[in-house]
Amino acid sequence: MRENPKDRSEERAARLSAALTAAVDHRWPVVPGTVLNGGRCSCGDQDCSVPGAHPYDPSLLAATTDARMVRWWWERKSPDAPVLAATGTALSAVSLPAAAGARALAYLGALRMPLGPVLAMPGRYALLVAPYSLEVLGEMLAQLPWVPGSLRYHGPGGFLALPPGEPAGRVRWVLAPRPGEGGGVWLPQVGPLLGELVEATVRLDSGRSAY
Repeated sequence: MRENPKDRSEERAARLSAALTAAVDHRWPVVPGTVLNGGRCSCGDQDCSVPGAHPYDPSLLAATTDARMVRWWWERKSPDAPVLAATGTALSAVSLPAAAGARALAYLGALRMPLGPVLAMPGRYALLVAPYSLEVLGEMLAQLPWVPGSLRYHGPGGFLALPPGEPAGRVRWVLAPRPGEGGGVWLPQVGPLLGELVEATVRLDSGRSAY
């Protein structure tokens, strides 16, 4: 089927808008990710373990909130690239299997616990939180009786793909970002959420009923 130029133009405009919103409004450093070309990752590695939507050129270290750079990347250099937010300085995240994530959100919502943005990715949910150091995270995890291996931590040196995903709907907001006082996006601390995310994942892995 021949690609509709109008549809492609609209998709590119949506990616540019998402990149500018993340960089300028949310104050999250962003960088273009790789794309899939004929089923292969544009990084050129035939054995790429994460084909599509990972940093390559430019590298993750180049992530920025500068609107001029963002415009140049998505208007001229990489108009079809997904938007990646670098984690560790302006935001971090904890991700878990989607079923466990949905259960945790329902439970935390029943407790009226304030939640920040939540991303749905293929098979997983990611809860965005305020930046944390790996040392502090390690101390919190050490206090728990057991931590499932299916939990993932997106801190310093990590990244998250932001909507719109590729293909459409691959990455979406479950809870959209909301403004914080003084600008940017309000993000909760990871500590109060961590125990519930671990418990939801343990219950999913063990087959016990949720909450």
